[in-house]
Amino acid sequence: MRKLWIAVIGLLFASAVFADVVKLRPDVPERYVVKKGDTLWGISNMFLEDPWLWPEIWYINPQIENPHLIYPGDEIGFITVGGERKLTIGRRGGAASSVVVQSDNTPNGVVKLRPSVRVEPIESAIPAIPREFIDSFLSSNRIFDREELAAAPYILGGFEGRIVLGAGDIIYGRGDFGEAPAPSYQIYRPNPTPYVDPETSEILGYEGQSMGNATFERSNDNDISTLQIQRSNENVRIGDRLMVASNDLLESTFYPSAPKEYVSGSILAVLRGVRGIGQYDIVVLNLGDREGVKAGNILHVWHQGGMVKDPITNKPAKLPTENAGMLMIFRTFEKLSYGIILEATRPLSIGDETKTPGY
Repeated sequence: MRKLWIAVIGLLFASAVFADVVKLRPDVPERYVVKKGDTLWGISNMFLEDPWLWPEIWYINPQIENPHLIYPGDEIGFITVGGERKLTIGRRGGAASSVVVQSDNTPNGVVKLRPSVRVEPIESAIPAIPREFIDSFLSSNRIFDREELAAAPYILGGFEGRIVLGAGDIIYGRGDFGEAPAPSYQIYRPNPTPYVDPETSEILGYEGQSMGNATFERSNDNDISTLQIQRSNENVRIGDRLMVASNDLLESTFYPSAPKEYVSGSILAVLRGVRGIGQYDIVVLNLGDREGVKAGNILHVWHQGGMVKDPITNKPAKLPTENAGMLMIFRTFEKLSYGIILEATRPLSIGDETKTPGY
C-alpha cells in the first residue's frame, strides 16, 4: 500500500494511510470549521466510521507543543495530493498551514507548501467529550480499598457538639494525619457495600462520595486534630472520612482511543440514581489499572440477551448478546474505573459486557 505522510502544524488526517483499518464516512463534509461547543469525539465521528481510531491517522508534528489540541476557528477540509483527497486542518490566523507532503508521485517524494505562523486562538481547546457530564466525577467520587478506609482519619465531632455540619464549621478529626499534615483534606462518605466482581466474587473496592473539603488548622495534645470545612456539597456527618486532597486525579483533556490489548469486563453500577442506562450516564466497570485500561480508552457495550420460552419446544432459550453502545473510561483505580456512555443504540443494563472494539 502506497504510504503518504502529511505533516501538519497541529493535526492531520490522512485517509490513505491505514486504509484497511480506518474508513471515512460516506457522507463526510468537504470542510468543517470548528465551533465553540464542539468535541473531539463529535468531530471524529463526523469524519470517521470508527472515531476512536483517530490516533492512527492524525500525524503529530513534533515541533508543536501539545499538538493534539483543536481550537474553535480551525478548519477541517480536503486537499488533493497526487490525485488523492486528504483531510487536513487549517489554523485560524494564517493563510495556509505549514505542510510537508511525501508521495511516490513527486520528485524525491517531497512537495513543500508555503508555511505560515500559527496564531494561538483565544478560546480554550475543544474537549474530547461534553465535560458537563463528568466534571463532578473528576474531582469528587473515588474508589478506596479496605485498607485505605481503615487507615483514613475520620470526623469525630463538631464545634460545640454540632452534628449537622457544613461550610465554615469547625470539625475535629481523629486518626493519623502524619508528622506533616497536608493543608487540605477531601471529605468522603464511603458506601458500606463494596463493589464485587460478578464472576470471581472478589471485593474490588468501596466507593466514597465527596461531601466537600476542609483545611487543616492544628494538632492537639491528643490524637484529635482541628480542621475547618471550606466547602460542602451536602451535610457533613460524624464518621465521614478525611483524605489528603490531590490534584493528580484530575484530567483536563481526554484522547479517545482503543485499549492497546484486549480487555473484557462488566458494568457493575450506574451512578446518579438512574435505572436504565443511556447516553452520557456514568457507569462503574470491573476494569482498572491492573487490567491496563487508561483514561480515554473506548469500549463497546454488549447488551445481554434475555431468557424467553420457546413457543414450540416449551423450553427456555437465551437470546443472543448484541452490540448496543460505546463508552469511554475517564477515571481509573486499581480494580475499578468510571466510564461515560457515548452512544447507546438501545437501553443498556447493569451486567452488560464491555469489550475492546473489534472483538
